[in-house]
Amino acid sequence: MSGPRHRPERYDPAWATLRPLPAVDVLGVARTLTSATRLRDLVRLLPPQDVELFFTINTGSAFSAGLEEYVRSLPGRFLTWEEATAPGRSFDLAVAFAVHPSMREVDAPLMVLPHGVGYNRLVPEVTGGEPVAAGLSRGELTHEGRIVPAVIGVSHPEQLERLARSCPEALPRARVVGDLSYDRMIASLPRRDHYRRALGVTGARRLIVVNSTWRAHSLLARATDLPLRLVTELPVDEYAVALVAHPNVWAHHTPAGVDRRLAQALDAGLMIIPPEEGWRAALVAADCVIGDHGSTSFLGAALGLPVLLAATGEHELDPSSPSHAFGTGGPRLDPDAPIEDQVRRAIEDHDPEALRGITDGGLGAPGEAAARVRRALYGFFAGRGVREPAGDAREALGALPDPPRRTAHTDAPGVCTFDVTGDCTDGVVTLRRFPVVARSGRTEPRGFLAVTDGETSPLWRQAAEVAARTVTDAGLPAADWLERRAADSPALLVATAALSPHRCLLRLRDGRLLEAETAREWGLPRPELHPLVLGAAVNLWQYGGGGGAAEPATGGLLIRTGTAAVRVRFVPQDRTGD
Repeated sequence: MSGPRHRPERYDPAWATLRPLPAVDVLGVARTLTSATRLRDLVRLLPPQDVELFFTINTGSAFSAGLEEYVRSLPGRFLTWEEATAPGRSFDLAVAFAVHPSMREVDAPLMVLPHGVGYNRLVPEVTGGEPVAAGLSRGELTHEGRIVPAVIGVSHPEQLERLARSCPEALPRARVVGDLSYDRMIASLPRRDHYRRALGVTGARRLIVVNSTWRAHSLLARATDLPLRLVTELPVDEYAVALVAHPNVWAHHTPAGVDRRLAQALDAGLMIIPPEEGWRAALVAADCVIGDHGSTSFLGAALGLPVLLAATGEHELDPSSPSHAFGTGGPRLDPDAPIEDQVRRAIEDHDPEALRGITDGGLGAPGEAAARVRRALYGFFAGRGVREPAGDAREALGALPDPPRRTAHTDAPGVCTFDVTGDCTDGVVTLRRFPVVARSGRTEPRGFLAVTDGETSPLWRQAAEVAARTVTDAGLPAADWLERRAADSPALLVATAALSPHRCLLRLRDGRLLEAETAREWGLPRPELHPLVLGAAVNLWQYGGGGGAAEPATGGLLIRTGTAAVRVRFVPQDRTGD
């Protein structure tokens, strides 16, 4: 290392309160948001009692929007690129999850790790036109004939073969380190129910994760309307849909731009996982992935999930890469066929081993990534007297945090109008709800409309056969609200108002009031009762040909939504409190 190490401007050791750290400085280098998010895994492998952490941004990427704000949030001291490369400033190690020749300007040995499932994408803009995957090209790895990185981490031995063809002099510096993200997901599988709850997916609902990488061959570029189709064609009580978009999509289009382009889908219930964190936990929670050739879809297949590809990306992938084999060999989604049938078949007929031969070809040393990366890191500190910590490195990474989710308008009440279909017989009602979205392209209703109290459109409020109040602590008593709502909409057949998570007040067309509550089976929690689901079920049973009796069956109703079922009993007004 050249010259004495010095601290950033305005740093004075005399100001320190805590005991001094060992004299080991590590610089995390971010070039894009994609690579920056992987630095958090690095932090977990470098305990704070061992090192002083610094972070900087290697400027020049076209996908740096929002990058500085994120890097400043990392647990370390932020340096500008000019500060990090100032004369006399040196570090014991610099670590980056993307390589660029300009990183040679940092006075430190450089360790480069992949930020996806290895190195797969052909990006002529960064490889100088070389027909080789980004991250393995001579133009990125060398400067004036000298290899820039001291260590080049690869996720699988097959990448060593490709590196030997593209830049053979770099091969001695390459190490197979596996994939930290994959290992963290495997370790976090016991938290699957926690992640589902964080995403609002409970019971028997199935979570569909939609994944799009970036550029013209991605899912969002090839099938822009697919997220909207999914949330409007899949019954809301049976499916939830979450979108994971590559950070470059966010950087290029901005968060506001992403929201605007997906506004209708968001209004219909689409969840969007932020680019900084959550995509791995969403995969752990998922039941099916609809995606493309991006790493998230690949990792979903590696986890054993059913995968349907809406875009393959074969024209922008290294033909020798596992991602190319995945994109060309994975099951396809037919955009012209009914989506629900394809999703259901993909889940029911799924063979978790079907793509194992491909995914294993991109993920080497499973379960060993943390140990291998940490061993490589601490190899640079031996001369400073800092030893690798004892214990399992996988435990240092810990479980994934609960996944956050975004909506376009945080003050929106969510989906308020549903197109409801179903049938009923012998006290059993089976119903399906589909979100209704303005200007979605669908003009013919499937069944009848049901609205919640959040709906403001006069047209849909007046056209609805069912209305439901979801607020339990409203100022107007439930019976008064039901009476007023019926007077406002003469065509209304059933109105309901929530009294608690398990009880509702119900008004029939003739003005009779009933209380409804769910029945609890032994050993199970009492199921919740959504007032709109109740109203739609009673509408089907009472006025849709299910009996037309004077009042609901004495034994109550069994309401089925997909594979979930809840039994409801009814209490007439004169028997309430029995």
